[in-house]
Amino acid sequence: MTVLQWASAWSAKQSIYALKCVIWVGALIPICRLVYLGFNDGLGANPVEFIERSTGSWALIFLLLSLGVTPLKLLTQQAWLIAVRRLLGLWMFAYAVLHVTSYVWLDYQFDWLDIVKDIVKHPYVLVGAAALLLTLPLAATSNQRAIRALKQRWKRLHKIVYVIGILALLHFWWLVKKDVTEPVIYSVVFAMLIALRWLPLTKKTSK
Repeated sequence: MTVLQWASAWSAKQSIYALKCVIWVGALIPICRLVYLGFNDGLGANPVEFIERSTGSWALIFLLLSLGVTPLKLLTQQAWLIAVRRLLGLWMFAYAVLHVTSYVWLDYQFDWLDIVKDIVKHPYVLVGAAALLLTLPLAATSNQRAIRALKQRWKRLHKIVYVIGILALLHFWWLVKKDVTEPVIYSVVFAMLIALRWLPLTKKTSK
């Protein structure tokens, strides 16, 4: 390895470490904010809804951030960016679990009969639950051992993230009753990220 290659590899490692630190700090801020607001009566008139909306929104944000890594890598030609994609995906899973936990625990106190009734009455709950269930195999295989064991099947498995994105957006659309500004913004960003992922492939096939 030449000096330039060594310097490039070292720079990439440093960049990955720094970016992961930024992600960790950024991901913990919303949780700390909820704790702070909770202790200072700042969660509004409906604290449970506030927590559910906050954790659900951040789950969707981290999903979009994870989907944005590949287009960003293609646009910047910085291959090391892929190293943070799994971390973003795991934070998406963490916030999705917090979102569902707040619904099951804070909203319904683990009353499964009432939860079933709510699912029947509001299909968006079922769609959200389906999105969470689909994240389970992705979170379980987000490690080097699983990548080595599954090989090419790992990439095929993790394409489920597109389905998760669609279900999460559908969940949000059905949940919102009047102001659809946020669902529209998230849907546009999701569509743009998908388009950017396929654009290089389109260019290659057209040549």
